[in-house]
Parts: sequence; structure tokens; C-alpha cells
Amino acid sequence: MHLKKITMKEILLLLLTALTISVTAQKNSKLIIGTYTNGKSEGIYVYDFNTSSGDNAFVSSVKTANPTFLAVAPNKKYVYAVNENGDAANNGGTVSAFKFNKKKGLLSFINQQPSGGNHPCYIVVDKTGKWVIAANYSGGSFSLLPVNKDGSVAPAKAVVQHKGKSANKERQESAHVHSTVLTGDNKRLLVADLGTDKLLLYNFDDINGTLTEDSTASINVNGGSGPRHIALDPSEKYVYLTEELSGTIGVFSLAKYGKLKLLQTISAVAENYKGSFGGADIHVSPDGKFLYASNRGEANTIAIFSVDAATGLLTIIGQQSTMGIMPRNFNFDPSGNFLLVANQQSGGIVIFSINHLTGLLTDTGKRIDVPNPVCIKWVN
Repeated sequence: MHLKKITMKEILLLLLTALTISVTAQKNSKLIIGTYTNGKSEGIYVYDFNTSSGDNAFVSSVKTANPTFLAVAPNKKYVYAVNENGDAANNGGTVSAFKFNKKKGLLSFINQQPSGGNHPCYIVVDKTGKWVIAANYSGGSFSLLPVNKDGSVAPAKAVVQHKGKSANKERQESAHVHSTVLTGDNKRLLVADLGTDKLLLYNFDDINGTLTEDSTASINVNGGSGPRHIALDPSEKYVYLTEELSGTIGVFSLAKYGKLKLLQTISAVAENYKGSFGGADIHVSPDGKFLYASNRGEANTIAIFSVDAATGLLTIIGQQSTMGIMPRNFNFDPSGNFLLVANQQSGGIVIFSINHLTGLLTDTGKRIDVPNPVCIKWVN
């Protein structure tokens, strides 16, 4: 049998073709969106998202009640959602587990367990994929749920109940746990409690599934500020906290084995802003140079800050309209070139391009038409 000799030119062409196919394949990521279902939404939505162009296309959806916050398992095979509901017994919230078919972009329900309190509003999966932690806002608690080998959630192993109140009599009449964020080493859990004005640190044992508060490291924030969401810089030396009720950002240092220390409090709204405050989500850019925070109330903006690499301190550099009403969660796409903002009240997700030199945002004109969006997560 005669074999044709392949020339160097043909080899290079084959390699170029293979590289082109590979790069093209990497352009598409799956976007998973959590929503409130008290309007036209039915649950969780999955979209294809082109990380080069910002183009997107609907893939699928799955029905579930008020899946307002989502977490993706480290192996990308499972997605977990809080169901932000409540009942008179303070045990109406649930956590739902879904199997995720990345190739087809399909979610399939596995099971559901009580979250240990009312109106869970935040959820995280630990680095081992064996534990899920959910924050119960109205319940004033957070729960630790084991994950079974098939991705299903088991009944909560622990429910940590907070108690207390603070200065704002309408919003801080009791504890309101709003977020639970693990450090990169999977050993510490940061908890923001809006009702008690506390940012707490817990030691986490991911082998035995235990959580122990490090009371010497936890910190009280300014009275009436209302801690909500947490972001860590890439080095994890600094913690950034949205303070919902005061419209401010708290900057804290985080020693590896030491206390939280307040370094700065800075306004997240424009200097001449006269409306109500409603700080929501917060994220540090992947390169650590900029910080972004969403403002609700009458502001409806993303505040943009530069980050001092040496000190972690913030300087306000801009306010970007979210082109909608009540921005909740927002997130960077996997390429880091786009920032997507979920406008809960007006509906839809707005896609902004990011200037990596200035940190400023530009509306691409592209939208994702999802009703009452709240949470944005990615599967690459």
C-alpha cells in the first residue's frame, strides 16, 4: 500500500486547523441564571455564551421555586440552588440539587432538603464538593449540608443560629445571615450578618464537617450599616464587604491566622446622591486591580473602584448605570472581558465590556431576556 508523503506545509495547516477548532470550542461557556419566580420566571435558565463576542442563546430551563442563588460543584456536574421561601415555623427554606449535563446544557432535579430556616438567599459548595453551606436570611442562621456521591444533598448536619439586633429597627430587629464565603484554602468561612452588623469568621473542617466560630477574629461593623455580600482579593489578604443599609463598602485586612481589621469605609454611591441606599453584590476583577459593587435604591448603578495593590484600599473612579432597575448579582464572564448585570425588577441581564486599563464599563447593547434575574454563574 502506497502512503502519501505529507509535506511540512500540510502539517502546519492541520495544526492550525486543530488550534482554530480548539480556540473556537473554548469561546462558548454555559451561563446559569437563578431568578425569583413570583413573576414570569419559572426557575433556573441555561444559556450558551460566546466569551469572544458576548453573543448568547437560550439552551434550557428547569422549574423550581425562587432559586435566587446558585452554586456550581467543583466537578461541574452538579448545581445547587436555594429556594428562597418561608413558613410560620421558620423552616420553609430549601436547598435543591440538580445534575448538570454540560454538553447539552441540561439541568435535571435530584433532590431537595430543608435549609434549616426561612428565606435562604446564598449558597456555596466547598472545594471538596462534599459540603454545601446555605445562608438563611429571615431565619438568621446558616446550615451545613453533606453532599452524597450522586450529587444529592443530605439533611443538614449543622444549623448555626445567630442572635441579636442592631440600630435599624425596621431591618435589624433580629439576625439576618446574608452570605457565606469560603477562603481559598477551604479552612475558613466568612459570614455576613445584616441584622446584627457583624462579619464573622468560622474555622471549617472539611473532613469531619464541623464549623467553629473564631470569636477573636470576628468583627462588629458600623452600627446600622447592614453587612450583605463579601469579596476577597486574589491574594486573600483583604476582605471587601457591601454594607446594604449605609450604601458603603468596608475594607478589612485578613491575617492568615489572625483577626479581621477594618482599614477603610468608603461610599459606593455618587457624592451628590440623595436617594435610598441598597448595596447588593460585590466582586474584585480577576487581575485584582478593580472592585465593582451594585447599588439598588434609586441609584441603579455599578460603582467602580481602583484597588491599591500595596494596601488594599479603594478609590472611587466611576458609576455605571445598569440600564435597568434593581441590580442584584453581577459577574465577570470566564474571559474577564465582559461584566453581566442582573436587573431583578426591570428584568433582563445587561452585558458590559470591560476596559482592562481603566476598569470602566461600556454597554455592548447585548441583552439576555430573563425575567426577574438574581444570580449569575458559569460552567466552562
